[in-house]
Amino acid sequence: MTNKKVKKLIQVGKYIAEVNVTMIYTDDDWSPYLSVEDALLLDEVRESLRRKDFLNAQKKSQVYTLTPLAI
Repeated sequence: MTNKKVKKLIQVGKYIAEVNVTMIYTDDDWSPYLSVEDALLLDEVRESLRRKDFLNAQKKSQVYTLTPLAI
C-alpha cells in the first residue's frame, strides 16, 4: 500500500476549493481511493461552499473565486 498526498478541486458555482487529501494506492481493482475521513472532508467543504459558509470552508481548504474574462 502506498499513500500520495494530492490536491482535489471542488467547484460550486463560481467558487473553487482546493483540498489536500491522501490517495491510497493498493494492488486491488479499486485503487486509488480516498480514506473515509478524506471523502467526508470533501463532502463537508462542498456543503460549506453551497451554504456560502466560507469561514468553515477556509478552515479546511483554500477557497478561490472564479472571475470570467471579458475578451
